[in-house]
Amino acid sequence: MKLFLDTANIQEIRQGAKLGVVTGVTTNPSLAAKEGIGRREGYKAAVQEIADIIDGPISVEVVSQDAAGMIAEGREISEWIRQPWVKIPSTLAGFEAMSTLSRDGIKINQTLCFSVNQALLGAQAGATVVSPFVGRLDDIGHDGMALVADIVAIYRRHNIKTLVMAASIRHTRHCVAAAQAGADISTVPYPVLVQMAQHPLTDSGVARFLQDWQKAGGR
Repeated sequence: MKLFLDTANIQEIRQGAKLGVVTGVTTNPSLAAKEGIGRREGYKAAVQEIADIIDGPISVEVVSQDAAGMIAEGREISEWIRQPWVKIPSTLAGFEAMSTLSRDGIKINQTLCFSVNQALLGAQAGATVVSPFVGRLDDIGHDGMALVADIVAIYRRHNIKTLVMAASIRHTRHCVAAAQAGADISTVPYPVLVQMAQHPLTDSGVARFLQDWQKAGGR
């Protein structure tokens, strides 16, 4: 399972890149707004800066609600960077836009997916990757990771090539469960990425080794 960073924070992306474990980035209008990135030209510049840091797919979301607007935005976004994945929502207009853009050879991240039916439609429409939102389903009492597992199982049974990316990840347990479910990618906030590297026994073990080394006269 590959790891993407779910953020528009340039510093977080730089820190994640240093670890050598991040192979892509997902962004959306909410994450951009959180970083004070609002106008399209500012968003474009930020996305291009991200692409200079991470040599992998960068997901960039459209904001139009109608198919024509999504298609126009998608075509524009596809010219911004070398490896764009245009994020299109799982709506009727979105599926129409996915179909058109995928025929143009543009890679699509089907976002805001909350059901197997939506994932099936996205795959038929040519989505490169589908993003079931785990945390948001958990928030309303559903089992978000069960959706990931169901999509993975059905895609594999029918030899569907669309990738599955676990999104709306809230904690490290989600990452483990996504890997167990067979997700191709998990896109995580930077704090979760940091937590994945941490364990109290590792910290105490390092401290013990250092203490023993110093007692033995090591430098």
